[in-house]
Amino acid sequence: MNTNINTSKIYTQILLILLWVFYSLNFMYADQLSSLEPGVIVMHMTGFTADGTVQITEGFLLGVAIMFEVPFLMIVLSWVLKYRANRWANIIAGTLFIVTQIGSLSLGAPSPMYLFYTAIEIAGLLVIVWLAWKWRNPEIQPENHSA
Repeated sequence: MNTNINTSKIYTQILLILLWVFYSLNFMYADQLSSLEPGVIVMHMTGFTADGTVQITEGFLLGVAIMFEVPFLMIVLSWVLKYRANRWANIIAGTLFIVTQIGSLSLGAPSPMYLFYTAIEIAGLLVIVWLAWKWRNPEIQPENHSA
């Protein structure tokens, strides 16, 4: 057993886990602070999102719940999945959340606080995608050409 291989694999997995925790916390705090913006609670009480464009329905809440759950699931999956599935799960989930985060900017006029959190979240997601993309299979040893 090569300890360098195991160390590299565990290091990448732990880094991915920490990045998903980082993203999840920023995601939650951004949404929590957004609810404190003027007029948001009034809109929520009328059954619409803060910008008044989306009605809050059971389906909407389920969609939001799923969207919130995926980053938490990625924390677990980044630890338990084998290399290939782990790598692709992180690339796909990270990319989808980047697109979702960019898309969220088109819903009304985002506040400076929301833009700040969006930049932080996208930066974290870009690091996740980049790290997973450059991650090489730790089980494959490069050939040693020394004599």
